[in-house]
Amino acid sequence: MNVLSLFNGMGTLRQAMHDLNIKVDKYYSSEIKPYAIELQQHHFPDVIQVGDITKWKQWDIDWKTIDFIGSGSPCQDLSIAGKRAGINGNKSSLFWVFIEILELVKQLNPNVLFLQENVGSANKLDIGIMSRALGLYPSRINSSLVTAQMRDRYYWSNIKTLNTMFDVVTDIPEPKDLNIKLNDIILTGNAENEKATCILESQGGAFNLAKNQKSFKKRIDKRFIEGIIENNKYRVLTKIELCRLQGFPDDYCDILNYHKAGSLLGDGWTLPVIKHILNFMDVSK
Repeated sequence: MNVLSLFNGMGTLRQAMHDLNIKVDKYYSSEIKPYAIELQQHHFPDVIQVGDITKWKQWDIDWKTIDFIGSGSPCQDLSIAGKRAGINGNKSSLFWVFIEILELVKQLNPNVLFLQENVGSANKLDIGIMSRALGLYPSRINSSLVTAQMRDRYYWSNIKTLNTMFDVVTDIPEPKDLNIKLNDIILTGNAENEKATCILESQGGAFNLAKNQKSFKKRIDKRFIEGIIENNKYRVLTKIELCRLQGFPDDYCDILNYHKAGSLLGDGWTLPVIKHILNFMDVSK
């Protein structure tokens, strides 16, 4: 299969396909963060980087050969953590570029599969607009079912699990709850809560332990995670723990420093969720 991954980030889609033994002939990645590209090429040197999505008409791609399109269009204008400018905001409006690409490929290959993801806290009006543009409504899956992190997300896909006459709903079911607790994945210390809050792109904004532990805990609650206590003090998550919260192997981000790894993990897809969705894909066709 030939895959086009838009907003590719750290390449979760490529890793999921690898883990599921889905044969990938060509994998095109649209990404502009240098350290995201560095990490992707480190794990999969055969990935073809095509660059900025806004310049997609210049890409050297045989569009009719594309079998799968992945898109994690920016959520900054949709998330409750942002300014709520909506789907037509400066960053989240890149969703419409994905739609342009998808419509082009559909004309050339009506059987193309797609997966689009966005944040669970998006306004229902925006979710409706996106759903109508895609022609179906999404499944809603929280990563807390398969990791120790609360990460509520919408997933639109034409991968079908049921043979029905209605194709207006993404019928991917929720994965089985693995009941993974935060204390199960931390290296040392003790976590105050069962699950981590949703890690964000700003997770990469690492800072040293504050002298005032009360102030530090407040900052954790706002930007990072409910406190992990070690030696009677709060601490931030380690890089390994961040990888585990997104379902990646401990060493997945070894080539990156804490800031860069946190940035990509906080802005990325949860690996076990993507594998769960792709499990329903019929790769025999």
